[in-house]
Amino acid sequence: MTVVLLVVAACSDHREDAKEDAAVNGKWTGTIEVPNQSLAIMVNLKNDDGWTGTISIPAQGVKDYPLSSVTVDGEKVSFFMEIQREQLSFDGTFANESIAGDFSQRGQTFSFKLTKGSPVKEDDGDFLHVETDEGTLYGEVEQPDGQGPFPVMIIIPGSGPTDRNGNSSGVQGANNSLKMLAERLAEQGIASVRYDKRGVGKNVAAAIPENELMFAQFVDDAVAWTELLAKDESYSNVGIIGHSQGSLVGMLAAQQGDVDTFVSLSGAGRTIDQVLYSQLRSQLSDELLQETKDILGKLKQGEQVKNISQGLQNVFRPSVQDFLASWMAYDPSEEIASLDMPVLLVNGGRDLQVPVSEAESLRKAKPDADRLVLEKMNHVLKEAPADEQGNKETYGNPDLPLADGLVDEIVGFLKENDFEAERGEKNGG
Repeated sequence: MTVVLLVVAACSDHREDAKEDAAVNGKWTGTIEVPNQSLAIMVNLKNDDGWTGTISIPAQGVKDYPLSSVTVDGEKVSFFMEIQREQLSFDGTFANESIAGDFSQRGQTFSFKLTKGSPVKEDDGDFLHVETDEGTLYGEVEQPDGQGPFPVMIIIPGSGPTDRNGNSSGVQGANNSLKMLAERLAEQGIASVRYDKRGVGKNVAAAIPENELMFAQFVDDAVAWTELLAKDESYSNVGIIGHSQGSLVGMLAAQQGDVDTFVSLSGAGRTIDQVLYSQLRSQLSDELLQETKDILGKLKQGEQVKNISQGLQNVFRPSVQDFLASWMAYDPSEEIASLDMPVLLVNGGRDLQVPVSEAESLRKAKPDADRLVLEKMNHVLKEAPADEQGNKETYGNPDLPLADGLVDEIVGFLKENDFEAERGEKNGG
């Protein structure tokens, strides 16, 4: 009887291993959590008389690169790659349809997590897609109940690895501010399309290596959405809501696309070099602040800066300098003055990143713009306490509602400016 039990146990273990092998086999998407950002990765693992695989890291220009070895031993999953004479290792554990563990390179270790499947799933929600010269972009549609055509707002997220819901991988937790905004607009009869930044969420495969990315690409992406929606008979009017960095992107896109109205949420009124310097002033030593000033001056003149102090690498690493320089070329106050359409400027009195003075600069440049200041609202569009720590804690709290009055005022502005007209009536046609 003991022998039978041992045999049965061995067979059971073998079946479990086979089951886990089958579960690990296939496509995986996820991120490596490097300091202050998430690095999107895609891994394809295959067991065909031995484990093999490929890895793609879009932001680094790595696509379908062969893994040098793959090992699956029960719940333990590890794989390695050798690129440019460097060894990169992933040691993880398979559980609950995910692989999570440690990524190691050059003696440094960071966490990684992979989820089974493609970043875009048919049953994941209502999505549109638009083709660009740099890959396909997906956007989530929030549609009102009833029969259209509906007015539609394109919601553009802020800087960094930010998703369509307003969440950044650099912040623990989610605030879901842009998701809430889209849902509240739909309740008021206004449709919306919101999309992940390139290299994030559904658009992870559309990432552009950061040393090749330029600010104009964000504008081109937004213009592509305006053109797609303007041709869609489901929508009567097209507007843009841009949050933070998305405010400048939206201004520029509105100049080029078929757009009827523009709403700036927490948008800066000065060039990004001025904004960055102001943000870093309270965080850096005098020595690093002077270095920051020197770097910004050189970037604005089109010069590269090779030697960067370790304390400034996250902001000014050489691979992002061309992008920063391209961003500096746009002055929001000049760009908003060029808009010939209704404009609403919204800022919060407790915004730690973009103070109300930025909205004042925009209003000075465009005196006919409507302006809304919500005294208790912070940068993620939530009501926040006056202290900085309490304010920052709201960034990862999805249970907090949007600031009181925000959606009502936006909807009121849109209705006052006839953002409900049928397609044949818009622009007075």
